[in-house]
Amino acid sequence: MCQLLGMNCNTPTDIVFSFTGFATRSREHADGFGIAFFEDRGVRLFVDHEAASQSPVAQLIKRYPIQSRNVIAHIRKATQGRVALENCHPFVRELWGRYWVFAHNGNLKDFEPRLHAAFRPVGDTDSERAFCWLMQELAKSHAGLPAVSELNATLSELVPQIARHGTFNFMLSQGDALWAHCSTHLHYLVRQHPFGLARLQDEDMVLNFAELAKPGDRVAVIATEPLTVDEPWVAMQSGQLLAFTGGQPVSA
Repeated sequence: MCQLLGMNCNTPTDIVFSFTGFATRSREHADGFGIAFFEDRGVRLFVDHEAASQSPVAQLIKRYPIQSRNVIAHIRKATQGRVALENCHPFVRELWGRYWVFAHNGNLKDFEPRLHAAFRPVGDTDSERAFCWLMQELAKSHAGLPAVSELNATLSELVPQIARHGTFNFMLSQGDALWAHCSTHLHYLVRQHPFGLARLQDEDMVLNFAELAKPGDRVAVIATEPLTVDEPWVAMQSGQLLAFTGGQPVSA
């Protein structure tokens, strides 16, 4: 299956270190990749149907320290939908005058929801169908952009309706918060003062965050599997939905 990577921070931060280790895993997940960065209300989206370990776009990301409070990345191993640019995650839609970004790891069987004109898939993946349905149902539930606590409640009702169709690990963000749902495998880590060394599992790379971060900085990193060794990664439970705000998790 695919792999997910997310970052939520209390101050704009770059994801170069984590993405470098994450991209290495595309040797086994070679059907495309993508990454989206929120900057205020705008989104920088980079996708490629080539593997992240070979893509010139991925090399750009490794060299370009984009600062963001919310980032979602994905490397694809196709289960539904052909290998093509339109099937690369993350997917982006507009709702209530805000961009929403979504990426999914898993496989949803017999998930063919009725979709209205406002939200339709461009590609042919179960993931994009699930995202469109979530956006459609959120739009039905609220007249305008709700608070994170209200979105937590609505998503807690909607997500199980999709998850019953199969594996539904996903990340979702509208730029203020990042939601992560675990069906099978998802882990998170909160980096905050006192900062220390971090060593990637998949690359020979070590970073001393004490030299880079300020005492008040806080960064949550979410990934399918832990990216570093010797850091306190937390395994999410099956069916757990968390909202990350300001670099820390809040139960949804």
